[in-house]
Amino acid sequence: MPSALQTTAGYAWRILVVGAVVYAGFSVLGRFHEVAAAVFLGLVVTAILRPAADFLARVMPRPLAVAVAFLGSIVLVLGVLSLVGEAVAGESAGLERQFSDGLLRIERWLEGPPFRLNPGALTDLQARIGRFLSTHRSTLISSALSGVGRLVEVMTVFVLALFCSVFFIYSGDRQWDWLREQLPATARERVEIAGRAAWRTFTGYTHGIIVVAATNSVLVGLALFALGVPLALPLALLEFFAAFVPLIGSPIALGVAAVVALASKGPIVAVVVIALIVIIGQIEGHLLHPIVMSWAVRLHPVVIALSVIAGAIAAGVLGAVVTVPLVSVIWSVHQALQRARRSTEAKATRTRPATGIRRGRGSDRTGT
Repeated sequence: MPSALQTTAGYAWRILVVGAVVYAGFSVLGRFHEVAAAVFLGLVVTAILRPAADFLARVMPRPLAVAVAFLGSIVLVLGVLSLVGEAVAGESAGLERQFSDGLLRIERWLEGPPFRLNPGALTDLQARIGRFLSTHRSTLISSALSGVGRLVEVMTVFVLALFCSVFFIYSGDRQWDWLREQLPATARERVEIAGRAAWRTFTGYTHGIIVVAATNSVLVGLALFALGVPLALPLALLEFFAAFVPLIGSPIALGVAAVVALASKGPIVAVVVIALIVIIGQIEGHLLHPIVMSWAVRLHPVVIALSVIAGAIAAGVLGAVVTVPLVSVIWSVHQALQRARRSTEAKATRTRPATGIRRGRGSDRTGT
């Protein structure tokens, strides 16, 4: 058998085995995706609040420091949400009139060149939507009830994530040490190297993406407020959460802002918001990510795009959020293990005894 065929076959069956193991792992995670999502969110909360808890633990007992960090973060989140709700309630009186006028402007704009839409098309569309809602009322009610059940699942995941993060922050080091001690002695060092590299990359990515999301939301909020677009604060908050999905999250959120601007302020302001999409995308891609994400593993944009799309196909929005940090962690673990292996080989080479024998003048010299 040719050696090339033997080498190809050896790589092929190993790739098949690795693919089967990965598929089995994702199948297990798929059956327990709520638990996996809770653990992931718990790790995110741990990466965010662990520095604050460690800082507070210098001046107070650690249990009290963890409690203060958690209560402070909960108060901050509830304060932001209440501020957003107050802003929506305060603008609700004028929003209906602005959107009605905006829809009329959009209709007149579509009826003119270059679209020249039939004037009765939008009216007929509204009537068809009304008939659809009245005909499928029972289906919509059942969908709403299933949505309530889904909301209960989401709240359960969040509660479990907070429960896990409390113990991760309080005694995560002891839990990791206990887990490492259960492994065979020959594997402990490699697992320790891989775990430290994974956590360093995960925390760096989490902190970096929060800084990027906060910067994007502030820029969007200021721009929408300056343009007079309603709901500037809720749209800025939407931009913050959408930035956690790399490459596609921010354009989608800004697309929603463009629709709101089109309905409330007309096409000129909507075009300005669309230009804002391009500008913020350039700032994020060429300034924020290279600077802020420098302490985390930097992946090629093609790898990020493929990871986001594959994660979205496999697990929806959650998969799109999880895949990029997962790929970053895997790559950093691979690099850390490779560096450790090369370091071990270099030490072994330096400590290897010399086998050459040097004799006196005039005699033969031998050596390897």
